[in-house]
Amino acid sequence: MYYQVLSFNHHNCEQALRESMAFGNNQEKQAFLNELVEFKFIHEAYVVSTCNRVEIVVATSDNFSSYHTTLGILAKKSNIDFYKLKSSGRRYDDEEAIVHIFSVVSSLDSLVIGESQITGQVKDAFRFSFENKTAGEKLNSVLSYALKCAAEVRNVTKISKNPISIASVAVAQAQKIYGDNITGMCGVVIGAGEMGIIAVKNLLRLGCDVLLVGRNLEKTEKIAQELGENVKAVSVENLTKYINRYRLVFSATSSSEPIIEPRMIENSNLDRVWFDMAIPRDIGDMGLEKLKLFRIDDLKNISNENHALKQEQAIRAKEIVLEYKDEYYKWLKIFSIEPVICTMRLQVTEAIEKELNRAIKKGFVPKEYEQNMKKMAEQMFNRFLHTPTKNLRESSIKTDESHKIDTVVNIFELDMDASHCKQNNKNKEKKK
Repeated sequence: MYYQVLSFNHHNCEQALRESMAFGNNQEKQAFLNELVEFKFIHEAYVVSTCNRVEIVVATSDNFSSYHTTLGILAKKSNIDFYKLKSSGRRYDDEEAIVHIFSVVSSLDSLVIGESQITGQVKDAFRFSFENKTAGEKLNSVLSYALKCAAEVRNVTKISKNPISIASVAVAQAQKIYGDNITGMCGVVIGAGEMGIIAVKNLLRLGCDVLLVGRNLEKTEKIAQELGENVKAVSVENLTKYINRYRLVFSATSSSEPIIEPRMIENSNLDRVWFDMAIPRDIGDMGLEKLKLFRIDDLKNISNENHALKQEQAIRAKEIVLEYKDEYYKWLKIFSIEPVICTMRLQVTEAIEKELNRAIKKGFVPKEYEQNMKKMAEQMFNRFLHTPTKNLRESSIKTDESHKIDTVVNIFELDMDASHCKQNNKNKEKKK
């Protein structure tokens, strides 16, 4: 069994292409995942689709086939040429895939290093697949270690202390443009999701008033009340009025089409500063001379100085990721030896029962002694197998001795498809 990640993110793929690949709703995502796991060599899969990345994570028995299959289905879904996708994405296999997953969950691969939003997004992505039965124990074990790694990174490096999300980078840029004059201004925040709420909180910190625009007014009003008296909830139906009245706009919705277009502009002489934090983009190409428009990729460039400040901490964090990768593979190897040990013991038990029944049938052992004889034979074999079992577990974590396990399987002609051991293995993993 192998691991693979196909990644299209802010490092290697332009915003327009990421927009075309983004999953607009859960139905679209589920259809994609269902089609993936229909192939026998793809055992499990989940999709991370955010502002900055579209990533497909799979557990597979054939890396070559899963890579081309995933590309093909994604090309069909997004209506993008197969070879363009192939040249725009990055493929990670096995240990590279594990390192990448751990880095993403630890927010070391984020647009702004240390922002914690991605950890929850990956957890949600896996949970969606798990609940819809396209992901299970194979990817669950990877994510469990990734979360432990992320916690260690946060605790050791403090890299997430005062994290800066895309939304807070946008507000910081607005403050840079307006200086102290930003205090008392009214900012229009479109979208009451996590990104929008972060923008609101940062604007309030600067002394701004906020108009929070949402499709569901009742829900938006509830969020506005929680954020404080300087936040007013308004309906998206009046969006045209607000973008023509106020200079400062932040937009982060899940709309599949732009919600702000040139035809909505009534006063082209108003100096405007807008931030489009959505994928796909919320703001169309406006062509306004007095508009300063910042999109996701613009915010990436602005945040580079923050990356530089955290570089030393990031180096230590990457060392932690590699340590956890090694720990994960150590656990995986130990876990993989258990079916061999289980099968060996199962065959011993079957041999004891077979020979004991033969002895009873021929009169060598009285029937009333059966249980005592069985118990004695099991104890003898357990004592005999103790040292070989210990050595097998130690060999399983040594790369240069992994051949010993195959030798044991061949010498004892172990049936590795034994259903009892499979079930026993599952029960052990559940307990973990």
